[in-house]
Amino acid sequence: MRYLTREWYDLCQQTHLHFGMRVHRGAQIRDEVLYLRLYKRKEKEFINLHRDVYNVDPRYMLEGDGAVMIPVEQFVSGDIRQEDTIIYHMPDDEKEEIQKKIAEYDARPLFDVVNCKQEFKDNLEWSCADKGNQLPSELLAKIADIRVFSLGYCTKEVMRELKKLSNENKRKMEHISNEYVQMQQSEDIPQHIRSRFGFHDCQVTEILFGKDMIIRLETRSGFTDFNKITLVAAETIKQEGQIVGSYWIYDELYRTGSGYEVHVLFSGVGDPECIIRCEDIIIEEE
Repeated sequence: MRYLTREWYDLCQQTHLHFGMRVHRGAQIRDEVLYLRLYKRKEKEFINLHRDVYNVDPRYMLEGDGAVMIPVEQFVSGDIRQEDTIIYHMPDDEKEEIQKKIAEYDARPLFDVVNCKQEFKDNLEWSCADKGNQLPSELLAKIADIRVFSLGYCTKEVMRELKKLSNENKRKMEHISNEYVQMQQSEDIPQHIRSRFGFHDCQVTEILFGKDMIIRLETRSGFTDFNKITLVAAETIKQEGQIVGSYWIYDELYRTGSGYEVHVLFSGVGDPECIIRCEDIIIEEE
């Protein structure tokens, strides 16, 4: 990757460092009593949220069957006629999937509070380590207790620094993004490839190597129905990490003298990356 690198991706994650944070006067010093009180408060919120999600009855998903749908134009104008309405009939296979979810819901065990508390504890420990690696040492030195900070509380001074750092990171990220857009627009990529080459959040399920490289995707989490990419006469220039099972997040596409060069950054263990040169690109739906 020339623009949308791992470093750029990390920068994207650091443009809202102050979001969810609250100023607390007690955050100026390390106070075990304060930490334990805030811990219990946040733990309770975490448990209540997860219990509510756990107890959502999937029967509500059946309510859409038989619903009356009205075209946007008629709804906005208020001129709604009977002949303009559409009755939605849910497909049988979708109903079957919902019935399976209902059966699983009815057979589910009681909500596991103990396990939920452990999950909260593990998440907080991970957050403490992550923020310790993420924030500049100068800012970390102003945080009295990284545990309290990870729970979402800081001093006014730290809040100001977080906002300043977030804005700086956002400017850098947007500058690189704009350069990337200009570069991609200048590349002589045929429209039938450019319009289909978008696989953000699709999961790689299979890669077949041969004279051609075939990549198959699970697209349910993405924004496309095209699930098969054939890179004709492919040559692997770079491949890092385990790509199968990872999610396609960003790509760069260049025109070369004899074809194309594809750069892809994936989300997975170690954030895999690859660069492939090929003579042609065939994108289709199986």
